[in-house]
Amino acid sequence: MAGLIRREDVDQVRERARIDEIVSAHVTLKPAGVGALVGLCPFHDERSPSFNVRPSVGRYHCFGCGEGGDVIEFVMKMDGLSFTEAIEYLAGKTGVQLRYEEGGNARPREEPGKRQRLLEAHRVAADFYAEQLMGPDATAARTFLAERSFDRSDAELFGVGFAPKGWDSLQRHLQGRGFTQAELVASGLMSQGQRGIYDRFRGRVMWPIRDVTGAVIGFGARRLFEDDQGPKYLNTPETSLYKKSHVLYGIDLAKREIAKGKRVVVVEGYTDVMAAHLSGVTTAVATCGTAFGGDHAKVVRRLLGDTTAGGGMQLASGGTVGGEIIFTFDGDAAGQKAAERAYGEDQRFFAQTYVAVADDGMDPCDLRMAKGPEAVRALVDGRKPLFAFVIQAKIRQFDLNTVEGRVLAVRAAAPEIVGIRDRSQRDGYVRQVAGWIGTEVDEVRREVARAASTPAQRRPADRPDGARPPSGVTPVAGAAPGGGRPAQVAQLPAPDPRDPVARDERLALVAVLQYPQHVPASFDELAEDAFAVPAWRAVHAAIRAAGGVAVGREQSAAQWVSAVLERAPESVAIVVTQLSVASLPEDREAAVAAFVEGLVRRVVDLGLKRRIDDARSRLQRLDPSDESAYNAAFAELLAIESERRALRESA
Repeated sequence: MAGLIRREDVDQVRERARIDEIVSAHVTLKPAGVGALVGLCPFHDERSPSFNVRPSVGRYHCFGCGEGGDVIEFVMKMDGLSFTEAIEYLAGKTGVQLRYEEGGNARPREEPGKRQRLLEAHRVAADFYAEQLMGPDATAARTFLAERSFDRSDAELFGVGFAPKGWDSLQRHLQGRGFTQAELVASGLMSQGQRGIYDRFRGRVMWPIRDVTGAVIGFGARRLFEDDQGPKYLNTPETSLYKKSHVLYGIDLAKREIAKGKRVVVVEGYTDVMAAHLSGVTTAVATCGTAFGGDHAKVVRRLLGDTTAGGGMQLASGGTVGGEIIFTFDGDAAGQKAAERAYGEDQRFFAQTYVAVADDGMDPCDLRMAKGPEAVRALVDGRKPLFAFVIQAKIRQFDLNTVEGRVLAVRAAAPEIVGIRDRSQRDGYVRQVAGWIGTEVDEVRREVARAASTPAQRRPADRPDGARPPSGVTPVAGAAPGGGRPAQVAQLPAPDPRDPVARDERLALVAVLQYPQHVPASFDELAEDAFAVPAWRAVHAAIRAAGGVAVGREQSAAQWVSAVLERAPESVAIVVTQLSVASLPEDREAAVAAFVEGLVRRVVDLGLKRRIDDARSRLQRLDPSDESAYNAAFAELLAIESERRALRESA
């Protein structure tokens, strides 16, 4: 397919990127047996570590929440990246030069090395601005922050800085670090004038804008001085790094809590993000100079992982299936319009969308200053469904003291009720809207039915061609060549942990996946029904399809596990990942080879015993007068018994 990264380059990135090094940037890992590491899962709250990493096979799995995969999938889930973005991020860290299939029109966007040069220019600029904030010329900037209850440590946490008033302060600094004028213009840090280039940002408070990986890709700047004729807020222009429709300020700080808590709070400005985080609302982000749109929704969706077909359904506990997106808006007309624009993106989510507006119209920054951090937390916790907020706003446009006004209000509200994705809530909102308007429930119900039958008025939740998948279909999140797995797939029946046969079979498969070089060749001679437990039998089938341990011995552990995964159905692949990172009872490295051999021999022996029992049963059911059939069955029994004796003698 045009534009895709070549498969061999993806494989090279997967091999070079050490999963323990990548995971260690987010999780404190400790040794847990031979070749195993364990830590607290970054994807859910836990007190006892159940997040297992096995560097030799390049995979991780959490035995608490079930998340698992390879280094690419970890970066995708941890940082909210697409498959391609994750590959490009890891390629940059491992020095792999990526190649793209011919015909691709989006990537690579720059010649090799240019992106890294632009990122480095932004990093140096961010450090420069942060240093200037403590200088004698930045009094106005420090006053601006202090008036909003932000101190020096707050500024350092968010990297807030100050751009000097001079026309070339940053330019001279960057050129002194070896950056060319062409690079500075391409970065958006400089503007081109008739007499040459000059600093784009001058005499302003500066906020570095980072992507999900933490790299600075642009800046937001707030005017401080009256003689500044520019706009109140000025952002980096569109560059190869900075696309305002894709950028969310604060995403680098919020991403982990968003992924863990399945909640994102969208506020309206840089100081609101700061105030929210400092008040304990650590999932707050903001758009940068533009309204929340479809590309922002994609970023949020990846972090929420909200691909549940039943998403948006509210639970009795107050939570929702698929998570929550909470928008905060000012209480004025502009805030109302922003809420309606956000509502237009509602159907892009499998999460429930809410709105939080303070009664006095204060934003999170003002609220924190006036009433303290607890008021900001209360604002978010007091959120109301976004569609209820929008419906009430539409109703307020009409004079409900007249018959005509009430009729028009019902007609305006009906299409919005149709768009409520949790259909079980629609009838409740029919009754509630009737109460808000002061009309009969049946009148509202008739208008809703009319709106539902009119294609032009249906919201995407009810359109045949809408964004929602049909009932019963589980969408795939992050599916990509060599990478993504569906977020939810059918699960195999869990084996009984008390069953000693199930336990032995499981340990044998752990050994086969992790240490094929120590597994007896007799393992490959096992019949397809050698494993008694259905889940283990399915894994055994994938191992057989991958060529058995004869092939596994010739490959690295990571390549061997990948080969088995490629031949495993989705439900079985999850089990393979679990087994590939599980620990063995033997924790002495020198004894692993003998332990694995004995373990697998025991399972082979069990399989031969079952075959002997089956052969004896068949023999008993035969009529001895049928000499030919009886002799053949007896010979089969003797052959299996001989095979079992040979196995035991070789041990």
